[in-house]
Amino acid sequence: MNLRSNSARQMPRRRFLEIGLKSGIALAVTPPLLTHMVSCSGPETGTGPGLDMEKDCLDRVIARALQNGGDFADVYIESRNSRQIVMEESRFRSGLYGISQGAGVRVISGDKTGYAYTEEVTEENLMRAAEVASYVARNSSVITPVNIEKGERESFVTVEQPLEYIADEARIEVMERANQAALDYDPRIRMALIEYNDQVRSRVIANSEGVYLRDELPLLFFIVETMSDDGRNRHMSRERISGHSGFELFEKETPESVARRAARESVDMLQAEDAPAGTMDVVMENGWGGVLIHEAVGHPLEADNIARGIGAFTGKVGQKVATDVFTMVDDGTLPNLRGTINFDDEGTQAQRNVLIEKGVLKGYMTDVLSAKQLGLERTGNGRRESFRNYPIPRMTNTFIEPGNDTPEDILADTRSGIYVQSLSGGSVNPVTGIFNFTCREAYIIENGRKTNPIKGATLIGSCMGVISNIDAVGNDLDFGPGICGKGQMAEVTAGQPTLRIRGINVGGSRG
Repeated sequence: MNLRSNSARQMPRRRFLEIGLKSGIALAVTPPLLTHMVSCSGPETGTGPGLDMEKDCLDRVIARALQNGGDFADVYIESRNSRQIVMEESRFRSGLYGISQGAGVRVISGDKTGYAYTEEVTEENLMRAAEVASYVARNSSVITPVNIEKGERESFVTVEQPLEYIADEARIEVMERANQAALDYDPRIRMALIEYNDQVRSRVIANSEGVYLRDELPLLFFIVETMSDDGRNRHMSRERISGHSGFELFEKETPESVARRAARESVDMLQAEDAPAGTMDVVMENGWGGVLIHEAVGHPLEADNIARGIGAFTGKVGQKVATDVFTMVDDGTLPNLRGTINFDDEGTQAQRNVLIEKGVLKGYMTDVLSAKQLGLERTGNGRRESFRNYPIPRMTNTFIEPGNDTPEDILADTRSGIYVQSLSGGSVNPVTGIFNFTCREAYIIENGRKTNPIKGATLIGSCMGVISNIDAVGNDLDFGPGICGKGQMAEVTAGQPTLRIRGINVGGSRG
């Protein structure tokens, strides 16, 4: 991606707009982005060079990719316009506008994948990429690709206020509103950082099975961080909203509400005590707490590791792996959420996939390769960070289905333990299922009540141990947006109702 930033240190709003946003902030464009290539271009639609490549050209590229053999080949073309604005300590610090465009060619032969990409989308370059990718299939049987035909997929993304038509002043206004709301919340809020991100990604997918698809996905990501300081302690909090949506996202959740949630945590955690350590019951609040299950259970259910014969859930389909109250779903069709896709980056329709139902393992999340290796259906989870990457199995919107308990009853029924209201970071070993997570906001539970805030708590356990010890699931399902890393970045949503885990290891600084 060709990006260059313009610092706006200590710059007032008007000046920032004058020399930054109205001129596109900072734009570095390479020649391939300025001109449609003649050799394979179709009618100009304003969607970006390469995206209107004629189907005959793509057929030739796919045929070249399979010239040495192989089971499957595809071409992925992408154009992305992105924007980032950062406001810190009531000043606009930076603005960034980026343009990225390129294409990749993939060949699958048995268990092997060949992949090559180019940032200049011409027939000549795609043919060269196809030759490089085809090397992996040398001396294998040759198949005849199906000529591509335009296909249709159901869409789950609707836009009322397209991002490309939003004035820069409107972006600045929502940031200023969030900043003011955070500072007004409490005099102990000493600093706020507001980050606005949006992008529009256009893509074309064509493959040897005759698929030809194209779509455009907008994405908005708004982050508020606040820091409190009472002279003795400080606490940094973070709140986010995001979705495949237009600017109407700020009508559904105002920038003020995001800022106040961040400020509340910053202030409430100033009095936090050192966390106890030991084995104890944990009640997790609904929403982004679902990231624990995303990491601890979701990643081990991605089928690439299963196909290698490793991972905690290998060979366990149809077996009881969790308690009866636990049902886990990955669903790329939930309207406009951050992890929602109309179809994955291989062209498979997005769908609802029940992974664990009432404690019984039902299936895995697959892409083209892992589905072929395991003899399973494709689930629409083949995703890539950009044209520079080939697809791998990734989650979309992953969540625990709501149960029958109320959050109030779950808490009241927990004699002692900790109440986790927000997690910050964590990691999991997808082979062993062992995980650890840091609690950013947590409280002691005493006699069924949430009492003193604590700091430094860490949750430690295994995926099987956690889902085998969830004994209460609330009726208050909620979601939170995130960025998932697995060698590549992916936009995801994690969700859960309030739930209780019996007997999980908690690391803390107080014995």
